[in-house]
Amino acid sequence: MQHDMSSMHGMAMDKPMAAHGAGGTSLEPGNAPAPAPPTDHYADRIYPDGAMVDSRSMLQKEHGGSTSSMIVFNLAEYQIRNGRDGYRWDGEAWFGKDLDRLVIKTEGEGVNREGIESAEVQVLYSRALDPYWNLQGGVRYDFTPNPSRAYATIGIEGVSPYWFDMEAALFLSNKGDVLGRIEGYYDQRITQRLILQPRIELNLSAQDVPENRIGAGISNAELGLRLRYEVRREFAPYIGVSYDRKIGQTAHYARADGEDVRATSFVIGVRTWF
Repeated sequence: MQHDMSSMHGMAMDKPMAAHGAGGTSLEPGNAPAPAPPTDHYADRIYPDGAMVDSRSMLQKEHGGSTSSMIVFNLAEYQIRNGRDGYRWDGEAWFGKDLDRLVIKTEGEGVNREGIESAEVQVLYSRALDPYWNLQGGVRYDFTPNPSRAYATIGIEGVSPYWFDMEAALFLSNKGDVLGRIEGYYDQRITQRLILQPRIELNLSAQDVPENRIGAGISNAELGLRLRYEVRREFAPYIGVSYDRKIGQTAHYARADGEDVRATSFVIGVRTWF
């Protein structure tokens, strides 16, 4: 038995296709506000009045509106260099929600048998600008070197295109000094657990600050390359090299004080978070 497929095709083409209603991911793109959440919950048809209120409250808290916290040390290392071994740390802690957080940062370094050379703490309010960038403002206090300084702080941090982690900040001291800092790093995964991290940090000053031995312009630069192995995601020992160079008037101050203006260190440390 033969079928006239051409006639069947023609009949099908004569009938208009039923239009599909727009919804879900087929909606037109735009910037209209999100629809209001539903208030007619199906579960209320089955369970007694009020029985599901606590469950819905817990669900909302655990998905998008929860408060969380984290403590992370990106650097916690021992530095081996010619005759002046030392140590360095760089870490932060935050507490809050997706948009608003309290952030505490600390970093510093020292030399064995000579004590801490520099140490600072920042207390900041952080506000999310978008999924990748946060605007931060607050205060910074330098415990050393002496004389100590307090600073008003404003900065930005986040992830740039191609997944570079970036931070930039301006500091205005209680003496009117203006300082700046730019730093960034990139995690290049060699395997799922082995990660190579190049890192750069630049410190800047708008003026000479002789009492703190800081010169105008770029005061110092640090370049680092660290290879870490994630025993667990939250515990990753590393080794690497770090090169630190004082520049300009800051280098002149160092020479006048009998200090080296450059240092190359072999570093052993751990990156950890909890």
